[in-house]
Amino acid sequence: MESIPTGERVVIGADFNGHVGEGNRGDEEVMGKFGVKERNLEGQMVVDFAKRMDMAVVNPYFQKREEHRVTYKSGGRSTQVDYILCRRGNLKEISDCKVVVGESVARQHRMVVCRILMVCKKKRSEIEKKTKWWKLKKEECFEEFRQKLRQALGGQVVLPDDWETTAEVIRETGRKVLGVSSGRRKEDKETWWWNEEVQDSIQRKRLAKKKWDMDRTEENRQEYKELQRRVKREVSKAKQKAYEELYTRLDTREGEKDLYRLARQRDRDGKDVQQVRVIKDRDGRVLTSEESVQRRWKEYFEEMMNEENEREKKE
Repeated sequence: MESIPTGERVVIGADFNGHVGEGNRGDEEVMGKFGVKERNLEGQMVVDFAKRMDMAVVNPYFQKREEHRVTYKSGGRSTQVDYILCRRGNLKEISDCKVVVGESVARQHRMVVCRILMVCKKKRSEIEKKTKWWKLKKEECFEEFRQKLRQALGGQVVLPDDWETTAEVIRETGRKVLGVSSGRRKEDKETWWWNEEVQDSIQRKRLAKKKWDMDRTEENRQEYKELQRRVKREVSKAKQKAYEELYTRLDTREGEKDLYRLARQRDRDGKDVQQVRVIKDRDGRVLTSEESVQRRWKEYFEEMMNEENEREKKE
């Protein structure tokens, strides 16, 4: 088991010749409480093995009648010695585990069936590289973009009617002048108040949680709880510091621009129609002038309000 990579799915099914017993006090992380009779030395070895290898004994997690839990019968004795083990991280994939009554796989042993839903991870799709339009906020980038775009359009001041061609020219000029994103997904999505102290505290808390999962002692539990409280304090301090810097920035000229930008965004969000990308005419051509767009909306509503429904057509 130690030679198998932790990322690989492992399922073990065998006659362990031990009784893990009924109940799971102190061993909740590796087994359920629906075992059979009392635990013996060999059963304790199975439980210890599951803890050491970060696995779980599947059978006792499912509440069944005794005849669906007993795996071995001989001379009037009924016990549970055949178990299925899996990695703890894969427990969510198991929907059922029981003994099939009347079916034998060996002398005196009954068949144990485990229902596993194999969850296949979706292949991560390649992220589209996006143009860095936010650079237009910088005056030098804005001027360079405007000059390059005018050159690409042949010096025209008024945009041509063929909007699809014009839009492609704008996008291509933006990619050349402003650049594009790397297309790589960020592993840790940072928030606006995130700092190194918070990141360090959260990393220590994760390590403490992993340590407590591996060894459920009171000392490890207290260490994890203390680090949880420390992370909350660090997050609170980081947020307070970030807000104070924000309020200080709002008193500057740049801060006023940000405030107006946020106000305009909230105004747009409150409207019924938040965004209209393009308006096309009857033939599918994109309309660019305001008059043609209004005329098209008028035609659309006139058709919609005066069109007869199916019931009126039948009458």
